[in-house]
Parts: sequence; C-alpha cells; structure tokens
Amino acid sequence: MISITVTALVFGVIFLAELPDKTALAGLVLGTRYRASYVFAGVAAAFLLHVVLAVAAGSVLTLLPQQIVHALTGVLFLGGAAVLLLKKGEEEEEIRKPADQSFWKVAGTGFMLIMVAEFGDLTQIMTANLAARYDDPLSVGLGAVLGLWAVAGLGIVGGKALMKKVPLRLITQIAAVLMLALGAWSLWEAIAA
Repeated sequence: MISITVTALVFGVIFLAELPDKTALAGLVLGTRYRASYVFAGVAAAFLLHVVLAVAAGSVLTLLPQQIVHALTGVLFLGGAAVLLLKKGEEEEEIRKPADQSFWKVAGTGFMLIMVAEFGDLTQIMTANLAARYDDPLSVGLGAVLGLWAVAGLGIVGGKALMKKVPLRLITQIAAVLMLALGAWSLWEAIAA
C-alpha cells in the first residue's frame, strides 16, 4: 500500500534538493537544443534507475536496529543540509551536440548525462536515507522519482522562467532547512528510543 503522506514528503524534499543541482541546468541546456520529449525520456529513465538503486540501499539499512537507523539517517540528513548550504554556485557545463537528433541519440545523451552526474549524488543518498527512515520502499520510490521527474521537466521545458522568478539560493536554503529538520527529528528519535 502506498502512503500518500510519505510520498508527498519525499517528493517535496527531493524536488527542492534537486532544483539547484547541476543536472537541472543540464536538462535546461539539453531542452533548449533538442526535442524536449526525447531529452525527458532519457533523463527520466536514468532517474528511475537511480531511485531503484537508492531505495534498495535504503531498504537494506532497515535491517539494522531502529536506533542506529535513526542516528545514521539523522547524521546523513544534517550532512546533506551542510552540503546544500556550503556549496558554491555551479556553472553550466558545456554539453556536446550529438551528430543527429534521432530519439536514441538524444535520449541516450540525456540518460548518460544523468547516470554519470547523479551517481552518488545528494538526492540519491537522501532517497536511500528516506527509504531507511520510513521503511516504505514503494512510497519513497514513487515520491523520489516523481520529484526528480518534475525537476527534470521544469528544467527541460521552463527552467529559465522559474529561475527568473525564484532565486536559486532561496530554493537551496528551503531544501537545507527541510533536511536540517529531518536530521534533527531523526537524531531526537535515536536518543529518545
């Protein structure tokens, strides 16, 4: 059974954490050069694979005693918040144009870009933490993949307009505050248990 509450929480956390990431900018660049649906197909497939790996890793953590899981996820959330607050602005990376704009070339470019750039990324680690924290792999996986797909869609289709209206620094700060709250809550549960 899928929990709407867990799915919505995970969606919000992952969405906010991914917005200021370089892959959102890369999706924006790819979307301005190539057919958006082709780019999204490749990016979405890569994000789905990353979420499956993260949820599997997080599910393994649920085999540990709850107090250890809460302490571990609390520390990792606090570390993720620190990474968001301390990272400097990232420049757009140059993305090479494929020789043609066939579906497989464009989708493959998007897939490979996300596979390489997102492996071990903050949102993948956060997804594993959330899977361990809630012990609800389907709800966490659904929330995470929808959050990542939403950011990818925004980046590919309307990233420039969003960034003109909402400062990237504000989005990063909101994501960091959410992660601080989740980290503090997890550590409190570890101590109170």
